[in-house]
Amino acid sequence: MDGDVAVGVKRGSDELSMYSSSPNSMTANGSDSKKQRLDESPPSRVLHIRKLPNEVTETEVIALGLPFGKVTNILMLKGKNQAFLELGTEEAAITMVNYYTAVTPQVRNTPVFIQYSNHKELKTDSALNQRAQAVLQAVSAVQDGSSPSSDQGVLELAPPPSPVLRIIIDNMFYPVTLDVLQQIFSKFGTVMKIITFTKNNQFQALLQFSDPVNAQQAKLSLDGQNIYNSCCTLRIDFSKLVNLNVKYNNDKSRDYTRPDLPTGDGESTNKDHSLLGTPSGALASYSSGGGYSSSLSLSQGGGAISPLSAAAAAAAAAGRVALSGSGVSGVLLASNLNEEMVTPQSLFTLFGVYGDVQRVKILYNKKDSALIQLSDGNQAQLAMSHLNGQKVFGKVMRVTLSKHQTVALPREGLDDQLLTKDFSGSPLHRFKKPGSKNFQNIFPPSATLHLSNIRDGVGEEDLRRLFSNTGGTVKAFKFFQDRKMALIQMSSVEEAIQALIDLHNYDMGGNHHLKVSFSKSTI
Repeated sequence: MDGDVAVGVKRGSDELSMYSSSPNSMTANGSDSKKQRLDESPPSRVLHIRKLPNEVTETEVIALGLPFGKVTNILMLKGKNQAFLELGTEEAAITMVNYYTAVTPQVRNTPVFIQYSNHKELKTDSALNQRAQAVLQAVSAVQDGSSPSSDQGVLELAPPPSPVLRIIIDNMFYPVTLDVLQQIFSKFGTVMKIITFTKNNQFQALLQFSDPVNAQQAKLSLDGQNIYNSCCTLRIDFSKLVNLNVKYNNDKSRDYTRPDLPTGDGESTNKDHSLLGTPSGALASYSSGGGYSSSLSLSQGGGAISPLSAAAAAAAAAGRVALSGSGVSGVLLASNLNEEMVTPQSLFTLFGVYGDVQRVKILYNKKDSALIQLSDGNQAQLAMSHLNGQKVFGKVMRVTLSKHQTVALPREGLDDQLLTKDFSGSPLHRFKKPGSKNFQNIFPPSATLHLSNIRDGVGEEDLRRLFSNTGGTVKAFKFFQDRKMALIQMSSVEEAIQALIDLHNYDMGGNHHLKVSFSKSTI
């Protein structure tokens, strides 16, 4: 769609003045000088959007509002780089403003500013606003599941060829799971089946909607978007398949219409392995009007339209992902630790399952608390969501984001109790290499541990004895075919955490250091 029709710009200046920004309007972003307190401006279903890029299209502006509800009108002021967007309800507009207060909206990689307008509805001259109305009609038709009429000859949407989408994830620096995809795409309709696989070293998925129109809307809205800040870019096409045949319900494939399917390799289907929390009932309503923020900023990618997906709001509403990863420090505060047992090394090993720990400081005056600095905010959030509330050394650990941006090292000679340690040069970092398989193997703490790099000649009894020596009970054990990897099940998650802390990087001799991580499987 070209952007050369200056819709609405020909209106008389007296008419346009009613659409100019008001000093009383509430801005949905932090860095703009016109930001006012919320109580100074009554909410309105009409939103004023400013600082749009020059070539922006109506579709891109409409897309900002789509995830929050029906968009009922639009007025583009191309010469002023502004637009007005009218949503179906005031509640939808409040949700949109609250959301974008926490996550800066972007169009074509440019931050834009969104605020309530002083007007309660948009009155547009339909003759001059014809193009925008045609776009709105087409998008609304897709949203409603009907066929857009093209009698104005301005825009035609070809009928969608298939209800099945083929999804490729580029720049996958953080894990994307089946549950993550289900949450993102279910905003656009009923997701019936998903199959995930790796092809040409890329994570791919086939996802089937109940209706081809829903697949078309999801493709229109999400193609080119980033799931997480600056990475995990969605590339979406229609599949040649029109129906998926799913044999197993597990972490690689799911048929939501047949919960009775077997799991296949003994994998659990009822555990939540996603970054986002459970994909269904546990999520708070994302049109509830609460202000939330998220690491899933779905920032603009390659000029594609940029709606925020349901996952962004749903994840934040579920409380699992607290703040935008790009603007958050990578420092966590762990408290209620067992001060008799905890060391910087033990925290490095445990938190290192979820990110590359740079520094650890046990607080001098409060030795049941520690600061842990990871490489970035996304890693910190991942560690916090998985480790907060876990029992470590007999006590329930609390993990929150710290107000500190970094962990300071003590001056030389002042840390006589060795409470602070710098791990920035550690060879044990799991996520240094972009695209490493470790990114796809991040799971919540579990009683079953995955062992790798097992030395030749080491048998089941040797490993059972080694893990029993950590103070726990080994319930089950299974070698993989090559005997370089195995699963070992302890009697509780707490015992498994203890074993991982004690035995990850254990020297088995002959330059073989045992690698230990949490497993999604059971034995």
